[in-house]
Amino acid sequence: MDVVVYHNPDCGTSRNTLALLRHAGIEPHVVEYLKSPPAPALLLQLAQRMGWPLRDLLRERGTPFAELGLGGAGVDDAARLAAIAAHPILLNRPIVVTPLGVKLCRPAETMLDLLPIIPSADLDRDDGSPFLRDEQVAAGDPRLARALREAGLPTQDLRGSSGRFFSYRTLGGTLVGYGGFELDGEEVLLRSILVKEGLRGRGAGRNLALLLMSRAFDAGGRRAWLFTTSATAFFERLGFTPTHRESAPPAIANSAQALALCPASASLFTRRIAL
Repeated sequence: MDVVVYHNPDCGTSRNTLALLRHAGIEPHVVEYLKSPPAPALLLQLAQRMGWPLRDLLRERGTPFAELGLGGAGVDDAARLAAIAAHPILLNRPIVVTPLGVKLCRPAETMLDLLPIIPSADLDRDDGSPFLRDEQVAAGDPRLARALREAGLPTQDLRGSSGRFFSYRTLGGTLVGYGGFELDGEEVLLRSILVKEGLRGRGAGRNLALLLMSRAFDAGGRRAWLFTTSATAFFERLGFTPTHRESAPPAIANSAQALALCPASASLFTRRIAL
């Protein structure tokens, strides 16, 4: 299987993606794009194959993105391509190309979407946390409802929810937990997030949440919201900040979670979703 990875060896996500590919028995062609930047025409082709605007392939953190004013409404693709040519660090990573498609693989597990067969043996990231695979489950799946009840999370609105829900397992098949989101335009309500007791403390919850937000991003979500009573420190480590309920957009303020299911003591958190 011919696979190309646009790679930055200083990036942990990029290194983990390579490790996961090799765990699947694939030795890709590695392009260190800081040394050999893709031509502008190729970048446009990659973005088109992803179905993304070129803007979504630019990295903001740790780059001159803000300094160059690339977030402005008047910036066009010609200006973005010129900026990438001058500062290749602006290109987000890793971009993976296989016969099944092209993806910006953040987190690394999204690369599994591009493989015909998912490896079946467990593997840990370079920080010791487990790689996960997700599988969409029906909102009415009784296993989801049972797990949520056992965790003390609401289930009353599950059957009527228009959201997307996922189970998460290690590559070897051990169930780690569940999570879901409800989407309204660019606003995303994260909900039903749980990690099974006994599997906490190894980074699985962080990996689960990042993978869930990447699925929401693919669906068009750009800002995440959630209610929590007991996991404030966890979500703050993921970059969420507390906010007043009055500041929530209608899609969040009028959700069943906000109106009835989450107690008044639950804190509202939000963060921008960026890969």
